[in-house]
Amino acid sequence: MSQEATGSRPPLPPFTAETAARKARMAEDAWNSRDPARVAQAYTVDSRWRNRAEFFEGRASIEAFLHRKWQRELDYRLIKEVWAFTGNRIAVRFAYEWHDDSGNWYRSHGNEQWEFDDHGLMRRREASINDVQIPEQARKFHWPLGRRPDDHPGLTDLGL
Repeated sequence: MSQEATGSRPPLPPFTAETAARKARMAEDAWNSRDPARVAQAYTVDSRWRNRAEFFEGRASIEAFLHRKWQRELDYRLIKEVWAFTGNRIAVRFAYEWHDDSGNWYRSHGNEQWEFDDHGLMRRREASINDVQIPEQARKFHWPLGRRPDDHPGLTDLGL
């Protein structure tokens, strides 16, 4: 039976170090697709979000937010790393690089706290993010758009 048929999105809580890392990588891969509909499927239909100073609820709001985000944040590339986990919660730190429509490059650093339901769908996401403008030559994320290659260094290896 498919994940959609069962309403399940493994790995399921309670998380281990291995399953928390797999969940974070799955999220990273989905976000690097820059496909709002794909990303939104990882969340409950009534998922609650705080992203910076925005608060909203539900998959439709998540998709709308992501459409706006990726229209503004061009050539977006993201890396996530598990910070801590327990039971049905995972905390990650992340960084992503992007540029605006004027060609100004940024590295955005942040932390997220995630809470999952019993089916492995995220029901709550709290994100704190800071943007730092960087010169283009300071970029560290150089893979082709899409999924980060398995051999590309993570945040710790990049000194971030």
